[in-house]
Amino acid sequence: MWREISRIGKKLVDTGLVESHFGNISLRVGSRMIITRSGLALDEISEDGVVEVGLEGTCALDMIASSEAVVHRAIYKNTPALAIVHAHCPFAVIMSLLAENGPIEPADSEGQYFLGEIPVVKGGIGSDDLAGNVSSALATHKAAIVYSHGTFATGRVLDEAYVMTTQVEHSCKIKYWYDLARK
Repeated sequence: MWREISRIGKKLVDTGLVESHFGNISLRVGSRMIITRSGLALDEISEDGVVEVGLEGTCALDMIASSEAVVHRAIYKNTPALAIVHAHCPFAVIMSLLAENGPIEPADSEGQYFLGEIPVVKGGIGSDDLAGNVSSALATHKAAIVYSHGTFATGRVLDEAYVMTTQVEHSCKIKYWYDLARK
């Protein structure tokens, strides 16, 4: 499984959806999750670059797991997701800053079809508040943007969560340029 996480991590960095050491990826395996380690370069993931932790409560290995492990746990508990990608997509972050308090309505037909409105939520990095807000948004959407921070996208497999991440960034990029051209 770490190889799938590594493959997606490289794609995220190669496409500019994250800077190497930011973002995280996880897979649900029964009552546990495999998640990238804290501070890990996503384009250099090896077998020791992931950690397996429980979904119920914290454990000693949380100290080396991603700082967003609490958010991943909440998403797995409150949605049918089996895979999560958290990225720091530049246009998604920009659009969250411009949207301030509301969802983002994609201007492109693919975004409208695959995403509908994109929720923008708030909360501190790795906080219980963020975990509740993101998991609540993802109960009815495949992706959400954390205000000034980045995206969380879910899927049944990592490729699906990756595609949702790319779709959010594409739709935010189109909307940014479209809104700018209309001014």
